[in-house]
Amino acid sequence: MTPQPGTKAGPPPLSRVAPAAARINFADPVVLVYLALVAVYLIGWTIVGLRGGDFVTVANTVTILQNSAALGLVAIGQTYAILAGSLDLSVAYLISLVTLITAQVMESAGIVAGVAAALLLAGLVGLGNGLIVTKLKVNAFIATLGVALILRGYLENTYTGPAGDVPTEFQRLGYDRIGPLPVSVFLVAAVATLTWFVLRRTSLGHHIYAVGGDREIARLSGVRTDRTVITAHVLCSLCAGLAGVFLASRLGAGAPLAGTDGQYDLVSIAAVVLGGSLLAGGRGGVVGTIGGVLILSVLDNVFDQLGVDPFFKNVVRGAVIIAAVALYARQSVARRRRQDQRRSG
Repeated sequence: MTPQPGTKAGPPPLSRVAPAAARINFADPVVLVYLALVAVYLIGWTIVGLRGGDFVTVANTVTILQNSAALGLVAIGQTYAILAGSLDLSVAYLISLVTLITAQVMESAGIVAGVAAALLLAGLVGLGNGLIVTKLKVNAFIATLGVALILRGYLENTYTGPAGDVPTEFQRLGYDRIGPLPVSVFLVAAVATLTWFVLRRTSLGHHIYAVGGDREIARLSGVRTDRTVITAHVLCSLCAGLAGVFLASRLGAGAPLAGTDGQYDLVSIAAVVLGGSLLAGGRGGVVGTIGGVLILSVLDNVFDQLGVDPFFKNVVRGAVIIAAVALYARQSVARRRRQDQRRSG
């Protein structure tokens, strides 16, 4: 509203602001994913309760949170890559290799050296992924799949079973609690908070969104697109490296199948998309990703308590993801139509 001459522009009356601030935007994917989380939790509670199980207990809540920690870390990293218009299919094998390197280095050189070696390895793999995608112009799907196969070959040729030994004091990361909450929850919360800050409050975050939204426009606007994509891949791999370190602390040793058994490559992408991020990049965020992780973790917990066949688990997972993406797509189409109508009107 344009102020009249001689008057000062100011904020709208409080009576107008309050209802708008209190209004919840149910078209927001983040709102939808957390409403879906509540619905899944209540449905799971009802079904498990009817079967005579205990769902809403401290022990079961701790189990859900602990089981979601590794996936949460990988999915946070995958959020960087997807928002930049890329993705990473190498994270599962990277996690397996990181558990082994962590345990072996910790056994011989101590905890600090083990964590440093793990993160260095993860950063180098992420750098390789980013360089292949940007400098060799290889599609991210093919590039990271190729790196995954290289890592798989190395694992199968070098390891026949568990290796290394994680010190008992470091295993506390996987099992200890602060109050009722597992230590791993605080680790995931810290990484998620840092990621939110990077994406929303730094130039790197703005560049990631810009490159994912339209890479050519971002380049013409002065954004160093290659550097941004490479950085996103490095951050993605570092988060996968943290997941590998966490799993090593849980297992007490390195495991060649730690990452692939958890299907962290595809499930992490599913969690990001379920959280409302566009697979094409440019829209979404870590808050929605955490909601997607929790939905998948609650579903897994319900299935485990009911003794559901693993095949049916994947069927339900797939159906939930397809339904969520279809809903987001319909909302995007409806939003664009409204915007076109306003422009034409």
